Parts: sequence; structure tokens; C-alpha cells
Amino acid sequence: MYSIKANAKVNIYLKITGHKDGYHTLNSRFMRVENLYDTISFIPSKCDSFTLEGFDSVELKNNTIYKAFVALSDYSGNLELLEFFYNHKVVVDKQIPTMAGLGGGSSNAGAFLRLANEVCNLGISVEKLAKIGSSIGADVPFFVYNYPSANVSGYGDIIEHFDEEPLNIELFFPDMGCDTALVYKIFKENLLSSIMPYKYIHWQKMSSVAIIEEANNDASELNDLYRAALITYPTLANIAPKDYLFSGSGSSFFRIKD
Repeated sequence: MYSIKANAKVNIYLKITGHKDGYHTLNSRFMRVENLYDTISFIPSKCDSFTLEGFDSVELKNNTIYKAFVALSDYSGNLELLEFFYNHKVVVDKQIPTMAGLGGGSSNAGAFLRLANEVCNLGISVEKLAKIGSSIGADVPFFVYNYPSANVSGYGDIIEHFDEEPLNIELFFPDMGCDTALVYKIFKENLLSSIMPYKYIHWQKMSSVAIIEEANNDASELNDLYRAALITYPTLANIAPKDYLFSGSGSSFFRIKD
């Protein structure tokens, strides 16, 4: 059996910088959450086709792990990869909540790509693997590189390692989820015209703690999508714990513990 951790992430900050070719561009600091992760395992099993267990409500063709398998197979053309998954099933121990802004689906795809590349001896560089990941989802390249902390920009495809110690992150999960596509749609319709894409560029050089302090621990100042999420899901305003920040497109909140 082969296994890998697929860690969650939080956005220390997330600023929208534009909209081009149907997609938003961003400037953000992603930080890996060390104590929250799914576990992806390749378990010996005779399979008639690619077999994925651990998801009850997601059709196989819509699952990011399956999309990663297809993308990797198309890129490599490696018959040993196909043979491996005729003899192994993929089992996921799911711990990261869905629709929570923690990158669970993207993390699954990124971790799958890394593990499959290793166990099948594909020899694909991390740069090329990240490019494959970008065809699956905007956050996937970050999880391919698997940095503890990184500045992320462009469409989510420009990943720059940021050298800082992982922080002790405490998470809060409301009993609801946020639809990422809908939150971005509401942002475009209501808030895109008010962005200031260059005002926060200096945050890329600051530590995560310093960024939060400069923003006075203000969730709306740190994350442009929080305002869009509040328009889309007004009840979030009553759910948010005091002094917690908003990750991604939601619905989870986090704070840095001393």
C-alpha cells in the first residue's frame, strides 16, 4: 500500500487583481495546514477500471482525483500507469470539509499527482506536474509544489515559495458550505470594479503574521472574497467568531494561535 497526506490550506490574504479570459487573477499567500489533511492510499486490488473509494456524493468523472488521473495519463502516455491502476484502487480518508475554502479537492488532485508520479516512476518534474495540475483547478499547482507557505498569483499557477515557519492554525467550520463559482460570480458583478490590485503587492515580502497585523486582523481587508461571500450568504456575518479570518471563498474561518 502507498499513502500520502493531502493537507488543507488557508489563505492568509487573498486579493483579486483582475479578470481575463473568463477567469479571475489573484495575489495571495497560501499556507499549508499541518494538522488537517485527507489521506490518499493506493491499495492492491484487481480493478476493471480506475476505482476510487471514499466519496459518496461526487460522481467519478467530476472528482478531482479522477481528473488528475486522466490528465496524467494523457500527458505521459505511460502504459505502466494504466496497468498500476488496474491492480490498485484509490481510497481516500476524507477529513477536509467540502465547500470550506480549504482547497480539499485541489489538495487531493495535487497529492495524487505527486504520489502517482513517484510510485509509477514517471520521472515528471515538479514544474511539469504543476502545469498538469493547473488544467484541473486553479489551486492544484500549490499542492503539487507542497510548500508550507507560498505567494500565489496569476490564475493560481504562479507559485513562489515563501520562507517562514508554519503557523499554528485553528479552524472553525460553520454548518454550511460556500459555492466557489457563485462567490466569484457575485464578486465580479458587485465588487470587481473597486479593486486596487497594486495596493497590497508589498504583502508578498512580509511574514504572514505581519500581514495580519497590518490589516488589523480584519477579514474583509485581508480577503476580497469575504465581502462577496457575505452578499451571497448573509448568515455568515452572524456565524463568524470574533477575530477569526476567512479562508478562500469560504465557508471556514481561521485564526493564528500563539
